[in-house]
Amino acid sequence: MKTEVVGYGGTRIGLWVEGAENTRPIVFVHGWAQSSRAWAPQLADPALSERFRLVAMDLRGHGDSEVPSAGYDDPRVWAEDLASVLDFAGEDAIVVGWSYGGLVITDYLRVHGSSRLSGVVFVGAITEIGKNRPGGKVGPAMRDAIPAVLSDDPAVAIPALVQFSARMTTAPVSGTLTQSLLGACLSTPPAVRSALFRRDVGSEDVLRDLDKPALIVHGLADAVIDPTAAEYAAGKIQGAVVRWLPEVGHLPFAEAADEFGELLRGFADQ
Repeated sequence: MKTEVVGYGGTRIGLWVEGAENTRPIVFVHGWAQSSRAWAPQLADPALSERFRLVAMDLRGHGDSEVPSAGYDDPRVWAEDLASVLDFAGEDAIVVGWSYGGLVITDYLRVHGSSRLSGVVFVGAITEIGKNRPGGKVGPAMRDAIPAVLSDDPAVAIPALVQFSARMTTAPVSGTLTQSLLGACLSTPPAVRSALFRRDVGSEDVLRDLDKPALIVHGLADAVIDPTAAEYAAGKIQGAVVRWLPEVGHLPFAEAADEFGELLRGFADQ
């Protein structure tokens, strides 16, 4: 089911929802220049949808969400957008953040704390952004892609986005999902793709204060977000559980969908 909520400043935030309303919610937050469709393997998994209410959001400027002209550099904007999604999803949600989605989760925690959450999952995620921020260290695929993927010149951006999308994975994924991910990159406006990088935010205090269970999943072959970003978060969050996935790149939930589903269900059952 597709629906929407109203985020910060009246911005419409698109949602993809599966599962029954009277089950525990899991909220999925995608990464840079992507959409809720990235979570298709999870939302189509009956082992999850029969037990949980699955809510995948489109970040502002992405997917089916509205594209405001400003606000992408403000942590409170991201925090309030996610808060609106949590209002819809229900109490005691598990929040799963992939890539840039991990940063959005830390934005939410900085503003609202963790009282409404039952757990946090970081997947190939950053928790900080800015020069020399260890929780936001990127890998060679991202370093090589910038600045071309931010260009508004199609002749520059399109080949760079195609190459970047190809380097996101190590293990094979379905052609349909691969093309969907590339389509999401291409459909995210260049101004939005650029705006998400114009931030400098540290999250050491937020991670140290997190008092809910945390699971960190990261592919050891991730060329987009360096595995040291996961090590940084794991070292700050008390009691965090880390699962390294060998020979997996930036899409653990697609490259190792069965294993990721087991990890997510096991975490939810704690």
